[in-house]
Amino acid sequence: MDSTQLPPRAGLGLKPEHYAEILESQPDIGFFEVHAENYMGDGGPPHRYLSEIVSRYALSLHGVGLSIGGAKPLDKDHLARLRLLVERYKPQSFSEHLAWSSHDESFLNDLLPLPYTKATLDNVVAHVDEVQQALGRRMLLENPSTYVLFEESTIEEVEFLAAISEQTGCGLLLDVNNVMVSSVNHQLDPISYIDRFPVDKVGEIHLAGYDEAVDTEGDRLLIDAHASRVSPDVFALYQHTLTRTGPLPTLVEWDNNVPGFTVLADEARLVDEAIAAIHQTEARRVAS
Repeated sequence: MDSTQLPPRAGLGLKPEHYAEILESQPDIGFFEVHAENYMGDGGPPHRYLSEIVSRYALSLHGVGLSIGGAKPLDKDHLARLRLLVERYKPQSFSEHLAWSSHDESFLNDLLPLPYTKATLDNVVAHVDEVQQALGRRMLLENPSTYVLFEESTIEEVEFLAAISEQTGCGLLLDVNNVMVSSVNHQLDPISYIDRFPVDKVGEIHLAGYDEAVDTEGDRLLIDAHASRVSPDVFALYQHTLTRTGPLPTLVEWDNNVPGFTVLADEARLVDEAIAAIHQTEARRVAS
């Protein structure tokens, strides 16, 4: 399995409107991440720009369409296209979601939650094994943001993710914004979630901003919107997370209402400062 790793720096999602600016200014960014499905065509400007950027920066490849949690077999054509993309760009990291997004021949434009049962666990384990064998590398699996819970669930989410990692050898992508969204929506403690998470399996962290509404009961409802700066409570939870994980590559996701690149670069700077602070804390601990 491929063992390359991203640098423990801040990364940003690569957006077409920023291609030229990035190549011209070559900003000090740890890595860039792209959604695999956006680059599954054979050629054209997206590949030309991505090739140039990958020659200068580390790359994280993030999938949104495998439907790893789906009840049906994985789409072999999709998996083959993904393998070609991985072989072409040799990303330092590949990740996907603990979710399902397809049914029969229909693709649903959403990442839908799963019941956490033994049957679901066995299905996801089989799918993760299949992906890793097809790609010839270890993948990372991301914790979801959820808005409903299933009565039939018999396994807590943290335990479910830990079991997948133990049985397949995959790593985990810890999305701190998703932790906050799910915890608020289900009135759970996000600190407790992080403190129970198998941080030794984490290869990458994600951060984002959320939108906020009110549900039918009058309670707070957070929406994983990726359309604003990282929320202050999410950033505070991230700083707590770093005390458990140590420095790790951390992506700032901003996929909707995308601002100018300088705004994204400022978000990356704040993340780099948080990572540097953990480096300093660890250095002092070793020195003492």
